[in-house]
Amino acid sequence: MTDRVYIRPIGLVPGPQSEHGNAIRLAGGMVYASRFAVILRRDGQVAERWLAAPDTIAEVMGHLPDTVASDAESQWANLTLAHPPLELGARTVRLDQPQVMGILNVTPDSFSDGGEFMDKPEVQREQAASMVEAGASIIDIGGESTRPGAKPVWEGDEIERVVPAVEMCAGMGAAVSIDTRKAAVMEAALDAGATLVNDVSGLTYDPGSPEVVASHGCPVVLMHAPGEGDDLHEGGDYSNVVFDVFDELRGRRDQALEAGIDASRIVLDPGIGFGKSLADNLALVNALPLFHALGHPLLLGMSRKRMIGALSKEEGADQRLGGSIALAMRAMDAGVQLLRVHDVPETVQARNVWRGLRDAALTDFGDLPG
Repeated sequence: MTDRVYIRPIGLVPGPQSEHGNAIRLAGGMVYASRFAVILRRDGQVAERWLAAPDTIAEVMGHLPDTVASDAESQWANLTLAHPPLELGARTVRLDQPQVMGILNVTPDSFSDGGEFMDKPEVQREQAASMVEAGASIIDIGGESTRPGAKPVWEGDEIERVVPAVEMCAGMGAAVSIDTRKAAVMEAALDAGATLVNDVSGLTYDPGSPEVVASHGCPVVLMHAPGEGDDLHEGGDYSNVVFDVFDELRGRRDQALEAGIDASRIVLDPGIGFGKSLADNLALVNALPLFHALGHPLLLGMSRKRMIGALSKEEGADQRLGGSIALAMRAMDAGVQLLRVHDVPETVQARNVWRGLRDAALTDFGDLPG
């Protein structure tokens, strides 16, 4: 018999004063939670579910079996954990508010831009500079498409694609992330000026990847994808997609820790769109606050994804701005710290408006007794 526990925030409020202080600051950000579901899962099935508030959580956790009690305590502490900034070379990226990561694909077969920036250094430079100017905190450079059906790229070709782009972006003072699952590409990009590794396989594709990240001491994004080989979209069979992804991300985090990667340098991504149906993706988006219980900053990449088209007349990737902004706002409402997007100016504007609303809510005591 296997028991697992999950503490899922289900009641989010504008500020603690709206609950007379009976709310927590979620993951050290600008989102507050006042109600929680404590869920006991036994042998893959939900066995018990209790509702709690900050002032009753201890009593509720007292009902849990001893086998999961310590995990529940850790998850509760993680939900209130304020994460230190990401130190990315000379740049510091604070995680107490949402930050925008701009996408720069240097591939011929990207699902979203169709190779628009492939082998065009001046166009790459213009795009990168415009994203930084618009407010992107990080530029994420990728040289291999991971869309369904995309062919794997030999690491030598991938290095030739990404290294000049990394050098160019680092040269203009940008914080640079390398989007790859290959150790040799990580090594080359980090040597060229990248300061963050974004691995869609969660460091499982290439056995040498954990050592590269650990030796460089750089932050790393561990994303969930079900496929273990070249096709990351294979094997998406879940008994409960939210809890299964949570457990698998925890396992990949633990493997990274065992490889010598510091916990403060790990970022987690539930992998929207990777080996997941539309229903799976929607369930994960609705459950995003739960993933703070793992104790690490969250990154989300939903920009222009197929799910937007599926929900809205099957528009093409270049016609999905509205849906991308809607999903970004939903992620911010859930306390997600990093938003990986194609449309940087529009997302930064949405973030700034969202932040203004949050700031106003935190200082609004108008409906409380004087």
